[in-house]
Amino acid sequence: MAAGLLQHLSEGRVEVLSAGSAPKASINPVAVEAMLELGIDISSNSPKILEDSAVQASDVVITMGCGDTCKYYPGKRYEDWQLDDPAGQGIDAVRAIRDDIKSRVMNLLNDLETKV
Repeated sequence: MAAGLLQHLSEGRVEVLSAGSAPKASINPVAVEAMLELGIDISSNSPKILEDSAVQASDVVITMGCGDTCKYYPGKRYEDWQLDDPAGQGIDAVRAIRDDIKSRVMNLLNDLETKV
C-alpha cells in the first residue's frame, strides 16, 4: 500500500522500490480493495524479496517492522513505520492502516520536497 500511495501521490517525482524481508506469495486482496477505493490499483504488483542492491540504490529506506532482518547501510535515511499488519484483517481495519500510511507518505513527500 505504501508503494502504491507513494507512486500515486508523487506523480512520478519519486522512484519507488518495494520489497519485503519475508514477502507473501501474493498481495492481500483486502489491501487491493482498500486501495481501489482511492482509485489506486495495486492488483498487478507482486511481492518481492528485499535485495541489498535495492537498499544501496535508495536515498530513503522505509521499513515496517523488519528489525534486525533489514541490513543497515551508512549514509541512507531510514524510517521505521510501526504499523498494524493488514494480513487477516477486515476492510475497516485495512482502511485505517491505509489512511495511516497515506498520512505518513504525504509527510515524507512534503519533507523531501522541502529539502530539494
